Amino acid sequence: MSTPREQGFAMPAEWAPHAGCWMIWPERADNWRLGAKPAQAAFSAVATAIARFEPVTMLVSAAQYAQARAMLPGAVRVVEMSTNDAWARDVGASFLLDASGALGGVDWPFNAWGGLSNGLYFPWDKDDQVAAKMLEMERARRFRAPRIIEGGAIHVDGEGTVLVTEACLLAPDRNMDATRQEMERVLKDHLGASHVVWLGSGVPFDETGGHIDNLACFARPGVVLLSWCDDPADPHYAVSRDAQARLLGAMDARGRSLTIEHIPMPTPMFITAEEAAGIDQVENGMNRVAGERLAASYVNFYIANGAIIAPCFGVPTDAPARAVLEKLFPQREVVMLPAREILLGGGNIHCITQQQPKA
Repeated sequence: MSTPREQGFAMPAEWAPHAGCWMIWPERADNWRLGAKPAQAAFSAVATAIARFEPVTMLVSAAQYAQARAMLPGAVRVVEMSTNDAWARDVGASFLLDASGALGGVDWPFNAWGGLSNGLYFPWDKDDQVAAKMLEMERARRFRAPRIIEGGAIHVDGEGTVLVTEACLLAPDRNMDATRQEMERVLKDHLGASHVVWLGSGVPFDETGGHIDNLACFARPGVVLLSWCDDPADPHYAVSRDAQARLLGAMDARGRSLTIEHIPMPTPMFITAEEAAGIDQVENGMNRVAGERLAASYVNFYIANGAIIAPCFGVPTDAPARAVLEKLFPQREVVMLPAREILLGGGNIHCITQQQPKA
């Protein structure tokens, strides 16, 4: 069993050219309100927007195949596949390329962000099979990782640097007894990286336990976009400042100091009583309740070929967030889509997408 790095594979940056994007159709009624119909409309809007710029594949259960095919444009490929929920970033393959351009991918073990102690649902066995199925469909080399690391818990610059949080990678409900040194070795071996930058906590109230893709991401090599809070009374105020301090004290794989760009944390939002009432209450399910704070972030966007597909929420911070994205990505069209329905399920546009690099 050799590692991707030993075989010459590495994960390209998300802004590298894509062969396409993978998504999973939402349907579980204990997570998505009103039988997932509002979420399906939101997912369809995201898939439609991305399909303007690159091919999109939507993985759909047999029961929902006809519904998805009817709601999605013909340009979106619909493929039947069994899953437990709809988080393509976390359960899908992290695609890799080798020096010749051959496609490979990491199949990370998945336990619903915490297993039987803190996981969000049970079972998760179908989700844990998704990455292997994706790689087989693409005839790509598969590497099964030895530790649990969801796709939303990593961000790479394409030049050897990986950005992660301690909250996720060192969580005992994911990787019992794992040390920082071991997790760095797993990251380097499976992403073809040479340097890891560790942040601490993730965005408060993030039910994934603090994924990096809600807190910070590389905008280009040497530049990190950070979700920023100016309200001292908000718990994200301390988180964002701790993250900035760590980033200012870090260097990337090429020895560069990091430049930090701020994007505002969205105006605080909460699950309404009406939204909570539309979610089924089941054993071993989500059991969402009114008044819960939503872990919203504008960092949770998808970089498509020629575009940024980003969330908006109908709140005052939407406009300044767009301005930041347009400044950072002047060569890409910024498309902002209403994403509260995705947020209600526990994530956002980056979480429901997974890029496949162009081989």
